Amino acid sequence: MDGSFLYLSVETWKYISMPVISAVVGYVTNVVAIKMMFHPIEFWGLYKPWLGWQGIVPRKASKMTGISVDTITESLITEAEIFGRLDPDRVADELEGPMIELTDEITDTVMHRHHPTLWEALPLVVRSQIKRRVRAQAPTIIRELMNEVRTNVRYMFDLKGMITRVLVREKNLLNRIFLETGRNEFIFIGRSGAYFGFAFGLIQMLIWVFFQAWWLLPLFGLLVGWATNWLALKMIFNPKKPFRIAGFTIQGLFFKRQQEVAADYGSLVATQILTPANILEEILTGPYADKLFALVQTEVQRAIDSSASVARPFVSWTLGNEDYERIKAEAVAEVVARMPETLSHMTGYAEDAMAIQETLITRLQNLTPLQFEGMLRPAFEEDEWILIAVGAALGLAVGWFQLIALFSSVFMERFGGIPGLG
Repeated sequence: MDGSFLYLSVETWKYISMPVISAVVGYVTNVVAIKMMFHPIEFWGLYKPWLGWQGIVPRKASKMTGISVDTITESLITEAEIFGRLDPDRVADELEGPMIELTDEITDTVMHRHHPTLWEALPLVVRSQIKRRVRAQAPTIIRELMNEVRTNVRYMFDLKGMITRVLVREKNLLNRIFLETGRNEFIFIGRSGAYFGFAFGLIQMLIWVFFQAWWLLPLFGLLVGWATNWLALKMIFNPKKPFRIAGFTIQGLFFKRQQEVAADYGSLVATQILTPANILEEILTGPYADKLFALVQTEVQRAIDSSASVARPFVSWTLGNEDYERIKAEAVAEVVARMPETLSHMTGYAEDAMAIQETLITRLQNLTPLQFEGMLRPAFEEDEWILIAVGAALGLAVGWFQLIALFSSVFMERFGGIPGLG
């Protein structure tokens, strides 16, 4: 190679630049469209909603959240499955140590707070026996609670509400669901913009050789910006099922990657949303928490009465029934207040037993194409026209730039120059 191509005429370089510029336009418009789908998370601009922008997914967060919630709860896993996999006996074993420590501490604390002299006056053997009886009741309390929750799970745990609250609280998480599960598709959108743009640019160049109308470059810029976005979106989701043509298998990129996408989605949801910590938080602070605490109060009060029976005549004679009930109520309140800390000791077992990640991945992999499309498609089709219009507008602007900067003679011939530039 002698490098003679470097000495091509300026006009020739202008022609060569046309497909290159079109490729850049196609790539940039597609990447900008993707960015505009997800960013900024909060509205940025002067006058909401007209002068400024907010990412389509964050702006439609409530609807997008609803779609994600419906996908998870209707197609992937239910409340009954989550809790049905927890063995009450195993849960009791996991919590036995923390519960023994808790009951001993609460017994000593409450009695020392209200009747230190009386508590110290009780023979050590009696105090020890009371504590042993309380300890013995702990596994029964846990089993009864677990059985009650499993039997009435729909009235004690709001799965849809929990997922919604997590996604609303962590605004960036909704973006992550779409971005991480569709990362290959988004990369494809950017690259395909360059490929399609280059192809359109070659056509543009060939036409320009024979026909140099002033409107041709802006028109092609608009077409490149519009068509590259539109084609990329179509190729991601169409066709849903594979078919062969000329020896090649054709299928929408998203559906071709169903196994991989399922693994990414299942892992993200299991580790960020349907975690044992979030599930426990929902049980203890959600709209149905009062029902759980009512059960806890009933079971703990019953356990206290049973445990104190050995010293009940002495306690009733010394304290009186009213004071005894007050102390019992405070002990129950202490148990309820310490429940989050106590239940946290079972998260390791709960994560293994619930097997949420494995369940989500398996069921996602078995979804029909139509069901699977519903996971990611809403992020595109919601105001999809805006993304295509933005691509077209950017392409149009670059087309005008090409006309003015590279082929100014054509522009001057039609418009007679740019006002203010001489």
